[in-house]
Amino acid sequence: MASTEAGQGSALTITAEVREGVYGDKVAAVEPGGAEFIPLSDRHGKPIALFWTWMSPNLEFATVFVGVISVFFFQQSLAMATLAIVIGTGLGSLSHAILSTRGPVLGVPQMIISRIPFGFRGNILPAGLNAVTAGIGWFAVNSVSGALALNSLTKMPKLLCLIIVVAAQVTIAFFGHNLVHTFERLAFPLLAVAFALAVLYIVPKTASSGAPGGGGFGGFLITLGAAFGYAAGWNPYASDYTRYFKRDESKQAIAMWAGLGVFVSCVVLEVLGALAVSALPKADWAGSPTSSFTGMMPTLVADLVLLAIAIGAISANAINVYSGTMSFLAMGFDLPMALRRAIFAVVFGTLGFFLAIWGLTDVSRYENFLLVIAYWIGPWLAVVFTDQYLRRRHRVDGFLFDRRHNPWAGWVAMLLGGGIAIWLFSNQQKYVGLVPSHNSSFGDLAFEAGFLLTAVLYYLFFQLQKDRTDEVLVLPN
Repeated sequence: MASTEAGQGSALTITAEVREGVYGDKVAAVEPGGAEFIPLSDRHGKPIALFWTWMSPNLEFATVFVGVISVFFFQQSLAMATLAIVIGTGLGSLSHAILSTRGPVLGVPQMIISRIPFGFRGNILPAGLNAVTAGIGWFAVNSVSGALALNSLTKMPKLLCLIIVVAAQVTIAFFGHNLVHTFERLAFPLLAVAFALAVLYIVPKTASSGAPGGGGFGGFLITLGAAFGYAAGWNPYASDYTRYFKRDESKQAIAMWAGLGVFVSCVVLEVLGALAVSALPKADWAGSPTSSFTGMMPTLVADLVLLAIAIGAISANAINVYSGTMSFLAMGFDLPMALRRAIFAVVFGTLGFFLAIWGLTDVSRYENFLLVIAYWIGPWLAVVFTDQYLRRRHRVDGFLFDRRHNPWAGWVAMLLGGGIAIWLFSNQQKYVGLVPSHNSSFGDLAFEAGFLLTAVLYYLFFQLQKDRTDEVLVLPN
């Protein structure tokens, strides 16, 4: 537990909780500790690694499916779907780039940084949501996608395919940070080649046909929200993969490679999904989207793409389990065991496995998950960015491990802003908000409204709570 000492003026000094053990750049070693500060002597890596670390997990069918639903379900023309995808992904990639730059400076995972505005106890709200959505929810979605692809490729039973995919994902996450980076780098060439071939075979089929559209501006907003939600779904993980960099690494390079990795992979594959529906508008995109997608390709290319979909799912879920575990540890539980991060990676993988079994028989159960994920991330981002602006030029690293730092503005603004936005503007299959219920063509503005409303609320509440702007982190002797 961190100790608190008197500082100069209104600032306090807090002793950092430092990750134990020596890790370095070893790949075949289990990463020690949990979500503590990374010692300066253990820093390593270069920003360019972020490009494939964020490219590989998006080179999978869940990304393609965002483009599929934009045309098939939301009835967007190819041009309007592409525009919504570029704008939504651009916003999510920009926020990801900005968040990634704080990792080397603060040396902790993203959900530990979230304690600055939310406080030690209040951070249980966003950290808990991310632990569930990342470590279990997204894990199940991608596991089903990977298992179905492996089943189509090998004809092995679906359950056996799921076991193989889950075992690979959990093993990578169990070993931790260095193996995650290494696996994403090794997987990237195969994934890039496979989906490049998919582009070559699908694009010509759309030359003389196109999606007719008809979804209107409402469909455009829902597509934009889905694209943003998918890209921004990585935001709560951002500094998890930059915290091992040395403090003097270029912020511009970190932002560029992290942002480009998310943007390029998501835009290319989501537009590819929209193109696929435009090429075969009457295919079974609701019941068998993977088969419809690969059915337009020669057998050899289709098999390579199916293999890529399975490997891409593993790439995504290795990150989901790793960062989901980090978020769980950021909730502040006292867990003294040395391998707590690795142990909980297995626990989260097991829970996600059983949820994925349920999804093997009906993958459509997860369609809305791609959309509602943006609902909590938008308000969370609003609190984080507004707080970063309000505390600019102040020393804030001491708040990371101060258990007595428990302001109320962050979690109250997030609950109110997000709740009001969903009540008024949500337009989902399970719930339609007050505004779109009176105008079905209005679309879904929940994530935009949630972000803006929460930002305003937090700005006002921050003044009322009169929280300290400075707290200094010191390393133990």
